[in-house]
Amino acid sequence: MSRVLVGAVGGVLALTGVALLVLPGPGFVLVATGLAVLATKFAWAERPLAYAKHQARRGVAEVRRSRLRAAGSVLFALGLVAVGLAQIFGADLPFMNLASAALMIGSGAVLVRTVVHARLTHGRHEAPQARR
Repeated sequence: MSRVLVGAVGGVLALTGVALLVLPGPGFVLVATGLAVLATKFAWAERPLAYAKHQARRGVAEVRRSRLRAAGSVLFALGLVAVGLAQIFGADLPFMNLASAALMIGSGAVLVRTVVHARLTHGRHEAPQARR
């Protein structure tokens, strides 16, 4: 029974995340969360979860190294928040409703937090350089 429940919950999270990769919302986060849930009972889910973790680390490392990428990411995140707030406060935007507006605001907030964390921890997560 627990395998069925884990499969259903993980599958719904992952599939919702896939849809949100092209729609407004935290698609990558939901895909990774769904894979993490699935990996608790299904060994096949461990490999794509490891790949997702690797890609997330690469993205954070890029933001950590490049001020330009960090600034671009924050501007994009603020744009998400602005569009979400515009919808909430009465703009009639195509393909938007209150739920998608809330997801956009949440996605923007998570992105800003990730960028700030990456920039504040710059250098702390780098592999130590070998002395010559």
